[in-house]
Amino acid sequence: MPQPTTVSRRTVRAALAAGAVVGLVLLLRAFAIEERLLGLVQWVRDAGSVGVGVFVLAYVLATVLFLPGSILTLGAGFAYGVIEGAAIVWVAANAGAALAFLLGRTLAREWIAAKVAANPRFAAIDRAVGVQGLKIVLLTRLSPAFPFNLLNYAYGLTGVRFRDYLLASLVGMVPGTIMYVYLGSLITSVSELASGRTSAGAPQQLFYFAGLVVTVIATVYVTRVARRALAEATRGAGAPGVA
Repeated sequence: MPQPTTVSRRTVRAALAAGAVVGLVLLLRAFAIEERLLGLVQWVRDAGSVGVGVFVLAYVLATVLFLPGSILTLGAGFAYGVIEGAAIVWVAANAGAALAFLLGRTLAREWIAAKVAANPRFAAIDRAVGVQGLKIVLLTRLSPAFPFNLLNYAYGLTGVRFRDYLLASLVGMVPGTIMYVYLGSLITSVSELASGRTSAGAPQQLFYFAGLVVTVIATVYVTRVARRALAEATRGAGAPGVA
């Protein structure tokens, strides 16, 4: 039977790709990657334009490989200051997010779509995310509670259009990028960067409070979209009573 064979091959490819990514991440973590990132931040601070290019490349790779981006984001403020640091991180983070999205869509979207097509409820949610994708991505980008690296791949598995994903990411990452880079600009040494301690005081508290508010809004909105999609799928399937 050709169809099961095709689906099976897609499943194997997706599983192998996921295993390779997990294995690479574990390997990188085993080599004390955080210490190496701290060393990188110290180096780029005095490396001029070459350092900027290396930093952007490192940030893109960190985004794709699930490495701790907070060190690099704070480190950009430490190395370049608020304005230049925020611009560099904004470009690098969006480039990494776009690459991870495309990898997720290329490696596993077809397999997910085949599974979704067989389940009306999942298919309805997938369509709803496709229609409301820009709003959903924007809200989750504004909230620091949603895991950035994981969402990049997760959105690639949904029906959201790449254009909407990219636009929402470009806009939604601006406030958090500026704030984290600002916090990094207050750091005075690599050892302080390693501890993650800053002296931002009230601005930092305000940022986290605003993030909490956006997190609640995003959660409520996404829940409503999913519930509405499930209700529509249930009505379409002729099985009342489930919403």
